[in-house]
Amino acid sequence: MTAAGPEAGRANAPLGVYVHLPWCVRKCPYCDFNSHELRGKAPFDNYVECLLEDLEDDLPLVSGREVETVFFGGGTPSLCPPSLIERFLAGLATRLPVAATAEITLEANPGTVERGHFSELAAAGINRVSLGVQSFQPDLLAAIGRIHSDREAYAAIDELAGAGLGNFNLDLMFGLPGQSAHAAAADLAAAVAVAPPHLSLYQLTLEPGTPFHRRPPPLPGDDDCWTMEEHATAVLEAAGYQRYEVSAWSRPGQACRHNLNYWNYGDYLGLGAGAHGKLSLADGRVLRRQRRRRPAGWMAGPRLEEERVLGAEELLFEFMLNALRLTAGFSLRSFCTRTGLGAEAAAPGLEAGRRRGLLARTGEDHWQPTVLGRRFLNDVQGLFLPASSA
Repeated sequence: MTAAGPEAGRANAPLGVYVHLPWCVRKCPYCDFNSHELRGKAPFDNYVECLLEDLEDDLPLVSGREVETVFFGGGTPSLCPPSLIERFLAGLATRLPVAATAEITLEANPGTVERGHFSELAAAGINRVSLGVQSFQPDLLAAIGRIHSDREAYAAIDELAGAGLGNFNLDLMFGLPGQSAHAAAADLAAAVAVAPPHLSLYQLTLEPGTPFHRRPPPLPGDDDCWTMEEHATAVLEAAGYQRYEVSAWSRPGQACRHNLNYWNYGDYLGLGAGAHGKLSLADGRVLRRQRRRRPAGWMAGPRLEEERVLGAEELLFEFMLNALRLTAGFSLRSFCTRTGLGAEAAAPGLEAGRRRGLLARTGEDHWQPTVLGRRFLNDVQGLFLPASSA
């Protein structure tokens, strides 16, 4: 594998900031994120100060680079007081240049939204919200352990409109316990009816270490889930949505820029308990940094748990793991630019995918998953696994 020059990894890479706020009211039984149920009052004041210290630690690696996106994930970030969100954003802006057009997203749970909350968040600097609705049906919400009701979901959407936060995403799931194709279609119709600019549509999966994995609920079969997904594809396309990533649909021009940065293998700081970051350095190396997972341990310090420079095989796999999620695929030029590798590094996996009908070459420099490849995405990504993992 050959390198494409010492500046290759950094050239034209946008910079995002991911901020992890780890607390939630109750952990959902399907969730494998680094989230922790509240036991009393969350120490948000101290936590935000630690976030700014965490940022300080990474500043030498990104000095002078402009922040294009910020994403507050969790946990349930909407539990954090808006004044503290504002404090963090102000602290970020004093340490790094933040683009005037920066996309600043916060995840919210409809069950934690009080009247006026979104207006306060908008005043604090949030300009995009990702609302975890998951379903509009009370029995399905109960089956997956959500704390909100369908009424609270609709009320939160109304609050978004009242706060002027027209740029929002709805998270919706399918393949839920006991869910029929008819029920999935009804959920989708309810989501389309409220006209979100962006819709994330996920199939429920049983992740190791979760209560659902230990005690699996009765889920629809693979064929039923595929029927649900095919129906969703037809409905969303007819409604004017574009599928730009395997689980993401948007109105034209309203794709999530922060997530697009991930899929295009851009750079991002990862701040907060358990957060991961990926940075391209001026000498061409690509660095992974991971924070300690437990909030108390992370706040007490030291905060960094692991730091490593990615090798050629890891760079190849990580790029493909992300870029192959995109409906439009990727160019070999972007592969070389973001990884510092030569095009020949990707050639064996690409050719194997083409022979199996999973990948298509759509131009001299461009590749994308086929319809079959999108259905069997894990198989496509597996073509690029490091030899030691294959």
